[in-house]
Formats: sequence, C-alpha cells, structure tokens
Amino acid sequence: MYRIVKKRNLNPSVTLMSVKAPLVAAKAQPGQFIILRADETGERIPLTIADYDCGSGTVTIIFQIVGATTKLLSQKKEGDFLADFVGPLGSASHLEGLEKVAVVGGGVGCAIAYPTAKALFHKGAQVDVIVGFRSKDLIILEDEFKKASTRYFCTTDDGSNGVKGFVSDVLKSLIEGGGKYDAVVAIGPLIMMKVVSEVTRPYQIKTVVSMNPIMIDGTGMCGGCRVTVGGETKFACVDGPEFDGHLVDFDEAMRRGKMYAEREKEKLAEMNCRLMKGAR
Repeated sequence: MYRIVKKRNLNPSVTLMSVKAPLVAAKAQPGQFIILRADETGERIPLTIADYDCGSGTVTIIFQIVGATTKLLSQKKEGDFLADFVGPLGSASHLEGLEKVAVVGGGVGCAIAYPTAKALFHKGAQVDVIVGFRSKDLIILEDEFKKASTRYFCTTDDGSNGVKGFVSDVLKSLIEGGGKYDAVVAIGPLIMMKVVSEVTRPYQIKTVVSMNPIMIDGTGMCGGCRVTVGGETKFACVDGPEFDGHLVDFDEAMRRGKMYAEREKEKLAEMNCRLMKGAR
C-alpha cells in the first residue's frame, strides 16, 4: 500500500498528489512514468512522474479528472492509500549535451514538461518555457516553471493571461527571431504536439514529443500502447514515451486515442450515479 502524503488541487479539474514510494523515488528520472491502481478492484492507469524526492521517498503525480478512475483517485485524501504504484517505467529523457532548449507544454501536459525543464535548467542549459491553457483559471505550476526557466511565456486561448493565442505561435516567433534551439520538447495534447513538430520541421530543429496512448501492462506485452514512428511500430511503454516528433504518425495516434471515448463516458456516468445514490 502506498500512502498519499500530500494532495493539492491545482485547478478545478487537475490534482497534484505526492505518494510515499521510496523505491520508485530512488530510481525515477524525468520522462518516466508509473502505473497505479486506486484500489484493489480498480483499473491500471499510467501517470507521468511530475517530480520526485529521494530524501523523503516521495513521488509526485498530477492528473486531470477525465474518467472513472481519475474521479475515484481525486476523492482520495491525505493519509489514504493507493493499492499499487509501480515504476519507474519507460525510458528517461535524453538531456545530455543540450545547451539551449524550448520546453513547450499544453494543459495538463505541463505536469510532464515540468521535470524536463527543471532537469535541464539545473544542468545549466538555457531553457525557454512556453505553456498554453484555455484560460487563466486553468493555469498550473506557474511559479514552479518560472523557477526552472530562463524565460517563461504563457499563452491562453482567450487572452485572459499572457499572450492570446497558442504555444506554437510563440515558438515560431522565437525561432524566427533568432532562437537557435538545440532541441524543442513538446508535451501536451496530440494536436498541439503535431503542430509544434510542423513548426520546427522547416528549421530542422530536433523535436521530442511524449506520447500517451492507451496503456495496460507497461511492459510492452499487451500492445495497447503501440504508435507508428518513422513507419515502424513502437511501444510507448518501453520504447518511449518520448519519440522524434517529426516521425510520429499523429493522425493514427489521434484515431486510436478516441477508440474508447464512449466507453469512458459510460463508466464515468455509472460512477457519478453510484456517488449520487450513496449521498442520499
């Protein structure tokens, strides 16, 4: 059992949790993830490691309430326990030799982008962080990113905070203004990562994206997390989750990501119904 030692709501739909998992914390690196079960009967879900502390033996995860399991997870309190917390899984980010990097995060994907930006900044790299949200009410980790970046840019779709527009607009402006990046790391919705990859393609800037397909076992055996990269089938759980954004078949990934959308809605509706009955 894994104890929740800290819980904080970052916005109405996004929650941060720190979990006591010393063996995971001792091996964790930026870019990796864990698979957890909220309780003994729950499904397995992957969540990226947002931060870790070897001294306290804790691992931080950040999740958005989008389905039945994340709804259940959000109801856990400090002091409660998770049934399983397995990791670290996946390949760590390759950060060596990078001196100037743009780290681009979209929405809850910023939780995944943060440890990468933090690691690069602590290695002495120049780190331009570009984050995007629909509105100011959804902004997360602003203070954390400012401490882990050379320059920080925030965009909102409605212009309620920072630059009105998209992360790709700011990135393109920086590149055209002479931003010679060794690499761009983009993490967020698939369509955002696709657009960012197309922005950098003409400039031949190395672009790394983090894929989050359907995943079950986390060891490459089930095949659920397959993605097509450079015409070859890869498994995000063992070959990734980070890949060359210029080689990823994003259209296929978006189609696969919608396969169980209706079933997810049904399960969430069933859970909400049970919660309402229990509250009576």
